Amino acid sequence: LWRLRGLMDKVIGGPGLRRGRRDQNSVVVGDALDFWRVVEVKPGETLTLRAEMKLPGTALLDFEVRRDGRGCCLATTARFQPRGLAGILYWYSVLPLHVLVFRGMLQGLKQVAERNAAAAQAS
Repeated sequence: LWRLRGLMDKVIGGPGLRRGRRDQNSVVVGDALDFWRVVEVKPGETLTLRAEMKLPGTALLDFEVRRDGRGCCLATTARFQPRGLAGILYWYSVLPLHVLVFRGMLQGLKQVAERNAAAAQAS
C-alpha cells in the first residue's frame, strides 16, 4: 500500500518514494524520508515528519518512545489538517488503509528493534 501511494503521488507530480537518505542510521531536521520531511527530532524520544506528497491538506506523523521499567513502547500519531471538503473526504476515505499501513509499519519497526537488541546483547 505504501509503494502504491508513492506511485500515485509521483504520477500527480509529488516526490514519490524514490528519494535518498543522507544517512541510513540517523536523521536530522530537514532530511527527506520517502515523501516525508523531518521537522523535529529528539534522539531516542520523538520524531515528527511532515508529508510532502500531494494532499488536500497538511499531514504530520509523530513517533514517540515511551520508556517504562520493562522496556519501551513506540506510539505513533497521524495528524491531518484538511483543506476544504476535498481534504475531509480524502482523510476519511484513506482512514481504513492507514490502519493497515501503520500497523504493518509498527510491526516492522518492532522486529528491527528486537533484532538490534538481540545483536547488542550477543556482542
